[in-house]
Amino acid sequence: MSDSRIASLLKNLKDPHEDVRDQATEDLWRIWFGQKGALGLEAIRRSQLLLETGDVLNAEAVLSELIESQPDFAEAWNRRAVLHYMQGRYRAAIADCERVIRLNPIHFGALHGLGLCHVALGEYSAAIAVFRQALEIQPFSLAHQRWILECTAKLS
Repeated sequence: MSDSRIASLLKNLKDPHEDVRDQATEDLWRIWFGQKGALGLEAIRRSQLLLETGDVLNAEAVLSELIESQPDFAEAWNRRAVLHYMQGRYRAAIADCERVIRLNPIHFGALHGLGLCHVALGEYSAAIAVFRQALEIQPFSLAHQRWILECTAKLS
């Protein structure tokens, strides 16, 4: 995917028209999931199916193997962060989210997840900072705005 295409999608995330923003969001997710082609996408799908059937250990194993073989696959790290978050393993989720953001600084999903982890740990100032970062990418996100307000209220 070309840098100009990514730049165009990022610009569209700031468009006043919701349908333009939604399409840009969908396109970015498609790019991120497809970064490693069919093999990477299939491993992520397999881990998701395992997770949906309650086989958390094997879902995590699939993602960890994928990360080991493709350490630059940001979405594999992101999927594992989601798994950790769902298990209440917030520090592990934070570590994986931070890795995603190092690999893909515009990954608004990982930023959102990182913020949620900080909220779960009662680290409201850190959460606010992360949600603000996410708002720079998605300025119309009501979820990010709401979390900033909720965290700010917790601090006062």
